[in-house]
Amino acid sequence: MGQKIAGTAYVKVDGAQLTISGGGEAPLMDKKRETVSPGFYKEEELAPYLKMTALHTPDFPHKALTQGTDMTVTFEFNNGKVYVLSGAYLVGEPASKADDGTLDLQFDGVKGVWQ
Repeated sequence: MGQKIAGTAYVKVDGAQLTISGGGEAPLMDKKRETVSPGFYKEEELAPYLKMTALHTPDFPHKALTQGTDMTVTFEFNNGKVYVLSGAYLVGEPASKADDGTLDLQFDGVKGVWQ
């Protein structure tokens, strides 16, 4: 029997639901490892983050997202996995695209937890 692993995702930012068109991404680890020599590696901390492509709907919480510096972002993947990012804030230069009405968003935060 097949199992559903992709499809519609659900994102809430401080309780406000965003409409997502795709491109959801969350890190599996809180560290970045790099091999120095076979069997030896170095490790750096990786900032927890969430990336997504959202639709710029009429009720899009523009002010709350651009001014928020301690938000909770919950991303529910269609396979049932949930990633919660706390202490979150928008990073980069998010911009609304007129041709398809989307926004590429990246939230970095203090702590990311898979549930």
